[in-house]
Amino acid sequence: MPGANQLTEFRKRLLAWFGTQQRDLPWRRTRDPYRIWVSEIMLQQTRVAAAIPYFERFVERFPDVAALAAATEADLLAAWAGLGYYHRARNLQKAARLIQVAGGFPASYQEIRQLPGVGDYTAAAVASIAFDLPHTAVDGNVLRVASRVFDDPMNVASTAGRKHFAVLAAKLLDRARPGAFNQAMMELGATLCSPKNPRCLLCPVAEFCDARANGSQNALPVKLGNTQNVEEERAVFWIEDDDRLLVWQRPAESRLMPGFWELPEAVHLPMVAPGRKLGSFRHSITFHSYQFEVREAAAPQTTAGCRWMTRGDLERAPLSTIFKKAKRLVDDPQAK
Repeated sequence: MPGANQLTEFRKRLLAWFGTQQRDLPWRRTRDPYRIWVSEIMLQQTRVAAAIPYFERFVERFPDVAALAAATEADLLAAWAGLGYYHRARNLQKAARLIQVAGGFPASYQEIRQLPGVGDYTAAAVASIAFDLPHTAVDGNVLRVASRVFDDPMNVASTAGRKHFAVLAAKLLDRARPGAFNQAMMELGATLCSPKNPRCLLCPVAEFCDARANGSQNALPVKLGNTQNVEEERAVFWIEDDDRLLVWQRPAESRLMPGFWELPEAVHLPMVAPGRKLGSFRHSITFHSYQFEVREAAAPQTTAGCRWMTRGDLERAPLSTIFKKAKRLVDDPQAK
């Protein structure tokens, strides 16, 4: 797309389409940088549909930087429970405390980029959407759109490829309306310019797409990687005594979900013999796929590093997704 006139028309049509066809998402109803920032952190590794209810509950519980900065770790983790990648929540709070000390939300790309947990994409998204600063936000959707618009077969999964397409996407950016344009590009990739079978007939900028013109849209983007899925079988113990359940807490220095409560496994209670199978469920984390069995077991004489907690206390504690899945399975016989 070499011509200036074509670029102008591309931007005009894309923004017009976005103005009438965009999804109604709660973070699009505000220019509050705090809420936009929270939404972008949630969306780093969470689908839009899944993030919406979490976002609404989170900003209701922590409506501003001060509330988030003052939250206890238990409240923070409980509000984030189920979203995964809990370092995101901890980085949010670290950043909130820095923002509070600084006296206000940073209003430049460079300052936003310095916040814990904020990378190039998130800084560009917040800077453009909240402050109309001309920075290009390049996520997976934008990489896909750029690769097709320019009919470019470079590998989007490589570091060099991401940098390459960031340069191309920057050429498309409408610097007069960067926030709306960045959102429009992401919306196009999320709704029409999908990974498989892009809906080119509905695309507002199909006329300017080189891949569409050359018939290569289904072959792009090129995404090469060598990641393999790992399958693993595990079992957790459901050890109940009246209204109490035997559980263990991840230590503060744990790499994954520090502070969260889990059901014990054989490694925690090697003296416990697994009893009746209560059910099973699947759980996936990135490229790991687990098949979990929930096994009833008798209360051991010594609980080692585990602890008895009442169900009432557990309702108020941060529980892992695996714990929640097991609890739903035990509490609902139909889930078995």
